[in-house]
Amino acid sequence: MFDSFWMAGFEGACHVNRHGTRLDMLAATQHDRQAEADYARLREFGIRVARDGVRWHLVDRGGRYDFSSFAPMLAAAQRQGIQVIWTLCHYGFPDDLELLDPRFVERFAAYCRAVAEFVAAHSDRAPSYTPVNEISFLAWAGNTGYIYPQYYGRGPELKRQLVRAAIAGMNAILEVDPRARFIHVDPIYHVVPPRGRPDLEDRALAQIASQYEAWDMIAGRRDQDLGGDPRYLDVIGVNFYHANEWEWPGEGPDDRLRWEDTPRDARWVPLHQLIAKTYRRYQRPILIAETSHFGVGRGPWISEIADEVLLALEAGVPLEGVCIYPIIDRPDWDDPNHWHNSGLWDLIPDERGELRRVLSEPYAEALRAAQQRVQTTRAAA
Repeated sequence: MFDSFWMAGFEGACHVNRHGTRLDMLAATQHDRQAEADYARLREFGIRVARDGVRWHLVDRGGRYDFSSFAPMLAAAQRQGIQVIWTLCHYGFPDDLELLDPRFVERFAAYCRAVAEFVAAHSDRAPSYTPVNEISFLAWAGNTGYIYPQYYGRGPELKRQLVRAAIAGMNAILEVDPRARFIHVDPIYHVVPPRGRPDLEDRALAQIASQYEAWDMIAGRRDQDLGGDPRYLDVIGVNFYHANEWEWPGEGPDDRLRWEDTPRDARWVPLHQLIAKTYRRYQRPILIAETSHFGVGRGPWISEIADEVLLALEAGVPLEGVCIYPIIDRPDWDDPNHWHNSGLWDLIPDERGELRRVLSEPYAEALRAAQQRVQTTRAAA
């Protein structure tokens, strides 16, 4: 299905943040200008698959489509032999549109069709897309006012609208190229009641259950009026970071179950168990679509991810890959001067303002060791 087990993800969020600023993370990291070199570097680590983005707000000019922001990236990927999973909506949409606008679904489907036609005209290989990135997260972010605060308290409506759009987008793409594959990406997580509060266990369990709602809708398991069907739930991408396990309600930093503690909180559920649970629920191809840490924790994190991958494979989960996300560092959504130091390559400005890619050697060493361990096990299977 994929050209390599290990993958690279380029942060591509392009929403309007809570300060009213339109983000463009591909531009902020200069990946849009340095795509050729960024893709070429991946080969140093045997990576031949990337998650990357098409920026809807730049392409869709109210019914006209301008692919000048996308064409160089598509061409660079082809020249470098990189298979790309293209995200079509990474939280952002054109300025003249709103998420709950009745035109949203139709407009998204038309845009998806235009992208599919452009890709088909410039590439012979079967394409892969993520129609809407992290439907559940975006619905939560609107519901809590973290992103698009005008939708505060309207998370269920947002989730249904985004699923409706994803389905319409897939239908439009399949009419252009029936070979297209779709990777539906969302976080997986675990929630527990605070110690001494068994009365809150039902709340924690309800939040755990909510992580599956978007996938269930896409597959037609619930909210059948949206048009879901099992055939749409093609590939599942699960995202997992250090903050993906917490005490309900999870509203503050102290609610997080601390991955970095030794010994670790006994309530922490290992990643391979969360992956296996998701796989058993859907019986669909599955991959880790986003994972990474920051600073000095990057190496230990990827080493543990390799451990969890091996345990998942041992448990019979046909894991299709692991995407290191972000592969290059990225600035914060709300503070452009704060960089997370979370990439395999750090970004250092030179005297001309170009962001040089500087390899994090400790992270690279840990990644190579992780890749070797996983490769040895997969080769022996």
